[in-house]
Amino acid sequence: MSQPFKETPRNAISSSGIGRVIPCKELDVGDPIKWLALGWRDITRAPLLTAFYGLIFAAIPWLITYLVALTGWHLVILPSLICFMLIGPFLAAGLYDVSWELEKGHKPTLWHSIKAVKRNAVNEWGFGILLMVLMIFWLRVASIIHALYPPYLEENLENLLPFLALGSVVGAGFTLLVFFISAFTQPVLMERRVDLATAVLTSMNAVWSNKVPMLIWAAIIATSVAIGFITGFAGFIILMPLIGYATWHGYIDTIEVKRGRHYE
Repeated sequence: MSQPFKETPRNAISSSGIGRVIPCKELDVGDPIKWLALGWRDITRAPLLTAFYGLIFAAIPWLITYLVALTGWHLVILPSLICFMLIGPFLAAGLYDVSWELEKGHKPTLWHSIKAVKRNAVNEWGFGILLMVLMIFWLRVASIIHALYPPYLEENLENLLPFLALGSVVGAGFTLLVFFISAFTQPVLMERRVDLATAVLTSMNAVWSNKVPMLIWAAIIATSVAIGFITGFAGFIILMPLIGYATWHGYIDTIEVKRGRHYE
C-alpha cells in the first residue's frame, strides 16, 4: 500500500553520541487497526507458515507453565510468562520476513524466514542478548518478590494477592520499557542493516513521537496476550503471527524511507 508521507514530527531524540535516529512519520489513531487488517491478509496468504510460527508461540508458554507447575513454584508462573513476552519480538523475526517477502511479491518459505536473523546477524543477536539481559534482570526482581513471601502463610488468593499485585506492577514497568525498545527495532535491523543503537533509538523515538497511536497498539498487543492466556495459549496460534505481521506493516507506516513503499 502506497501512501503520501505525512508531516514528520520533531524527533524526540534529536541527537545521540551512540547512534543516529531514523525519522518517523506522524501516525493517526486508527493506523494500528489498519496494520491488523494488513496482517490478517498476510495470514491468508501464508497459512502454513503462520501455523508453524503460531504453534511455536503457543507451545513455549505452555511448556513454561508445565515445568513451573512441576516445581510447585506457582509464584513464578507469571514472571516466566512475561519473560516469554520479553523475547517475543526477537522470535518474531521469521514473521517479519514472511511479510517482507509478500511485500516484494515473493513466495515466502520457511527456510528463508528462519535465515532472517542472519541478515544483520551481529546486531540482531545483540538485540536478542539485550532482551535476554532484561529478562534475567526481571527474573532476579521476581525472585526477590518471591523471597518476600512468608513461608508460614498458606498459599491462597488472599495471601498471594499483594505479591501478585506487586509482581504485576513491576512486570508492567518492564513490559513498557521493552515496548519502547523493541516496537520497531527488529524490522529496522532486518531491512536497514544499521547498528543496534540506531535501531533502538529509532524505535524509542517513534513510540515517543506517536504516543496515542502507539499506546493503542500496545493495548492491542496486551489484549491479544490476555486472550492467549484465557484460551490456554491456543489463541497465540493466530494472534501472535497476526501481531508479528501487523508489526511489520506498522514499521513500514511509521519509519520514513527515501522511496514510497508499494504493497497491494
